[in-house]
Amino acid sequence: MSGQPLPLAPPLLPSLLPCLIQVLRSPARMATLGAPEWEMLLRQAGAAGLAATLCLLAEEHGLADTLPPGARRRLGWARTAWERHVQAAHFELKQVRRALAGTGVPPILLKGAAYLVAGLPAAGGRMFSDIDILVPKERLGDVESRLTLHGWASTHHDAYDQRYYREWMHELPPMQHMRRGSAIDVHHAILPETAAVRPDPARLRAQARPAGDGFHVLAPCDMVLHSAAHLFSEGEYHHGLRGLFDLHRLLCHFGALEAGFWTALPVRARELQLARPLFYALRYCTRLLGTPVPPEIVDAAGGGRPAAPLLVLMDALFGRALRPPHPDCAGPLDPAAHAMLHMRGNWLRMPPLMLSRHLFHKAFLSPRTAPAR
Repeated sequence: MSGQPLPLAPPLLPSLLPCLIQVLRSPARMATLGAPEWEMLLRQAGAAGLAATLCLLAEEHGLADTLPPGARRRLGWARTAWERHVQAAHFELKQVRRALAGTGVPPILLKGAAYLVAGLPAAGGRMFSDIDILVPKERLGDVESRLTLHGWASTHHDAYDQRYYREWMHELPPMQHMRRGSAIDVHHAILPETAAVRPDPARLRAQARPAGDGFHVLAPCDMVLHSAAHLFSEGEYHHGLRGLFDLHRLLCHFGALEAGFWTALPVRARELQLARPLFYALRYCTRLLGTPVPPEIVDAAGGGRPAAPLLVLMDALFGRALRPPHPDCAGPLDPAAHAMLHMRGNWLRMPPLMLSRHLFHKAFLSPRTAPAR
C-alpha cells in the first residue's frame, strides 16, 4: 500500500447529525443552543443514557454557568442520580471483593465497573446495570460458589438456559443478589465459545493491570478492543451511542497519555483476532464523534476493512443504530436496521446449525417450560 492512507469514512457534516451527537462531538456547541434545541437535546440525552454525561461535559468545558436554568436543573438531577449510582457501585464492588477474598483469583473488571475503578474519563456520567468480571475458566466453580455463599444466585433456572451459558457462552448465567438485587456477570472470555472469533482470554489476563481495591482491569489496548468487540458483535443497540462514546473517550484518553498506545493498538487487534471490530470502532468514532485518530493508524486499521458491498450495508445499519434511541432521530428504515443487526449478532455468536436449533428452542420449546406467573 502506498500513497495517502485510505480514509476510514467519508466525513459527515455536523449539521446532518442529531443534536446530541453534535454536542458530544463539540461540547462548546451547548453555549449556542436555543430553547427548542435544548429541549431536543435533553430528550435525546435521556433516551441515550447520557444526561449526566452532558452535565459533566458542561462543567469540564466551563459551560455550566451559561446553560439555561431549566437545562441546568434537569442535568443537575441526572448528575445527582449518577453520583448515587457511583456510591452504590462502590459498595457492591466491596461486597464482590469480600466474597472472592481468599480464592486467589484476581478478578478483572470489565466495561463500566472497570472505567469507574480505574478512574477513567469514560466513567463520567456513565451508569451500568451490572458488574462484569473476568476470571479463568478453570476457576468458575470456585468463584460461583463464593458468590452464592454471599447471596448471589443464578437468574436463569431453565435447564436449556443453564446449558446455553455454561457450555456455549463466555460467561456464567447472570447472577443477582437475593436481598439487594445487584447483578453480576462472571465471564471467562470476552466472546462466546461458539463464535468464529475467540480472542484468547489468557492473553488478556496476562496483560491486565492492578486498579486498586483488589481488582484488576484490562490493559489499555485490550480495554478498547473489548469495548469494540462488545459494541460491534452484539445484536442490541439501545445503548449503542453510549458504547461509541465510551470508545471515543478511551481512545482520546489513552492516545494522549499512554506511550505507544496508537502503534500497539492495531498490532494487538490482529493478535486477538479483533481487527474488524477495531476498524468499525475507528470508522464510526471518527465519522460521528470526530475522534482524533492519527493518519498512520487509519492505514494500519485497514486490515479489518470488509469488502465494499458489505461496508456500504454496515454503514447504513450502524448509521441508524448508533444514533440516540429517540423518535426525534428515528427513520422509517430503523426497525429493519435493528432487526438485521439483531440477526447479525446471533449469526456471529453461533454457527448456522447450532443457531437454528437455538432459535427454534427459544421460540417454540422454552415458552412451554417457562413457569407460570
